Parts: sequence; C-alpha cells; structure tokens
Amino acid sequence: MMKSNPLTLQYNLTFNLMRHLAKILFLVITLTVPDCLLAQDLRNPVLTIDIDQFFGESAFGKRIALEIEERRRALGDENRRLQTELEIEERNLTAQRAELTPQEFRELADAFDNRVQTIRREREVQGRAMNDQLEENRIRFLNTAAPVLEGIMKDSGAQIILERRVVFISTNVIDITAIAIKQIDAVLGDGLKDAE
Repeated sequence: MMKSNPLTLQYNLTFNLMRHLAKILFLVITLTVPDCLLAQDLRNPVLTIDIDQFFGESAFGKRIALEIEERRRALGDENRRLQTELEIEERNLTAQRAELTPQEFRELADAFDNRVQTIRREREVQGRAMNDQLEENRIRFLNTAAPVLEGIMKDSGAQIILERRVVFISTNVIDITAIAIKQIDAVLGDGLKDAE
C-alpha cells in the first residue's frame, strides 16, 4: 500500500476548495448581474444606427420594397409593351412616307413625336411617384420608430444616436441597428395592421 504524502493531500484539499469557491463565486456573479449587462453593456453616451439597414431589414421596409419592386416590374413590362407598339407605329409611318405628301408626313410624324413625349412624361411621373411613395413610407417609419429609438437611448443611458456612416471609427458595441429592428418589428410589424 502506498503512503500518502501530507503535502499532496494538503494541495488536493486546497485545490478542491478553490475550485468550489470559484464555482460559488461564478454563481453569485451570474445571479446578481442583470441579464442585460451579461448580454451586452450598452451604457454609452453615444450610439450608432444604420438607418438604411434599419428601414430595409425591418418587416415594414421589406414590405414597402416588395410593393415598389412589383410596381416597377409592372411599369417595366408596360414600358416594353409600349416600346414595341411605338416601334411598329414608327415602321408603319416610315413605310407610308413614300405615299404621303411632305406636309401629311410631317403632321403624322409630329403627332407620333407628341405621343412619344407624352408617354415619356407619364412614365417619369410614375417613376417619381414610386420614389415619393418610398420616401413617404420611410418618413412614416422613422416617425413611428422615434419612440422606439428613444426607449433604447433611455435604457442604455445614451445621449445621442448617430447615423453609422457619419462616424469615422467606432466599436460595434455601440451599434443598435439589430436591436432597433427587433423592437420596431414588435411595434409596427409590416405596417398593414395600421393601414386597415
């Protein structure tokens, strides 16, 4: 039978005691530190946000982008259909040129040109209307998001939220974009509920 060394026994007892104390200390710290501090300490006077990402990745922003993309696609389809019609009309006009007097041809050509210009203006108006719709919805979104962002500021002890692109260097710890998206989705969703 092997005889135990008293120093080895003392070391083992001390080591086991320290290990148990470390476990207890870890439990005490874990139970007393608030969850929000364990997850991420946002206590900072300055926060940053990527507004385009905030809008674009929110449920509301995704819905608006999809609606506008569908309208643009429909407008593009309509533009291609009109372009085909106008090309046929132009070929027919060119084919008739030999049979018409210069005055008759000029009148038909001017009428055709006026029609093309009218269609072009209408398409530009529709394109601007889609851009206006996007901007109006961004403004609506940001107005609805203001209290959410103010709540994040209050909870984090921040004094200001800056657009991330105007900050030269920062850590990701102060970026609240993901948190803000999660909170605005809980408040606004895709925005259809408010529209009803």
